[in-house]
Amino acid sequence: MLKHKDHFHGSDLETIEQIYGIRKEDITNFSANVNPLGISPNLKQTLAAHLEAITTYPDREYTSLRRCISEYVHTDFENIIVGNGSTELISLFIQIERPKKAMVLGPTYSEYEREIFLGGGATHYYPLKEENGFCLDLSDFTKHLNESIDLLVICNPNNPTSSAITRSQMRRVLDICKQYDIFVMVDETYVEFAETMEEITSVPLTHYYNNIIILRGTSKFFASPGLRLGYAVTGNRDLIKSIHMRQNPWTINSLAVIAGELMFSDRAYIKETKALISSERARILSILSESPDYKAYQPSANFMLVKILTEKVTSLDLFERAIREKMMIRDCSSFPFLDQKYIRFCIMKPEANDRLLECLKK
Repeated sequence: MLKHKDHFHGSDLETIEQIYGIRKEDITNFSANVNPLGISPNLKQTLAAHLEAITTYPDREYTSLRRCISEYVHTDFENIIVGNGSTELISLFIQIERPKKAMVLGPTYSEYEREIFLGGGATHYYPLKEENGFCLDLSDFTKHLNESIDLLVICNPNNPTSSAITRSQMRRVLDICKQYDIFVMVDETYVEFAETMEEITSVPLTHYYNNIIILRGTSKFFASPGLRLGYAVTGNRDLIKSIHMRQNPWTINSLAVIAGELMFSDRAYIKETKALISSERARILSILSESPDYKAYQPSANFMLVKILTEKVTSLDLFERAIREKMMIRDCSSFPFLDQKYIRFCIMKPEANDRLLECLKK
């Protein structure tokens, strides 16, 4: 049986299989935040035809892939860095910057704190407050920025709160950070799911600010976490040069290069994904807003943070209730500033979403 100290990531299906005796293939994973449509049809139909690519090394500069990404995000291809997942790029960036003191908006993804710690730095959290729906109070937040901070980390939209900062707000943050010589790392893993993506993404700001790097990947929106393809966008050419000097050659294999180019150009798949997430997000939010047992916070990404209002039910209770019905949600009590009254689940196809809603009603 699950112990309360155990908290499972969306990739921990093998452990769940061992503990509960449920085959991982039978579990609907609402914890992984991955596109429910699966991989791009272009990729599925075409990749096998390129299998011979593994007989040669990929282009060391990844020029074709970077050009494809630059067209997708609307920036200069020379501002693109590719890596073995965004985690490699986070690690390289922290190794180069070596921040002594970093500020992170929390609750959020734990990998930032881990990498900062491994780099010899300390992490200080600025808490997103529940009374504000976990949305950033920009006026209060900017008062906490000062010359003692080297690095600011913002996940946008944020995981697990699904709240987001607009580009106009980010511009204000960057202006103040520039005054204090603070570099800003923005993780946009979930931005493509946002209804108002064009108002949220900070990519256009890289043309005007040299104290920002934006991280993205293909794991979530393009449903390919096993591909390990990530990329970063920055207008800071000195930083790009430093990352290239530290990065091992050929960290992305030949098939991942081809897969990336196929995915980023699959416009029909991108459009279908956005339409599905948008409609189901609104439908689920409407249903939960009528429930006396839950409070769902306004989501921008493809997942929702939900507070349990029923006194005797905990996040662990709901996790176990769902897993017994072969559905995995996230118990959020391991996140900073959250307790055993918060759960997170991602948006799947309508029939799966209905199963989960029915489970939560019980």
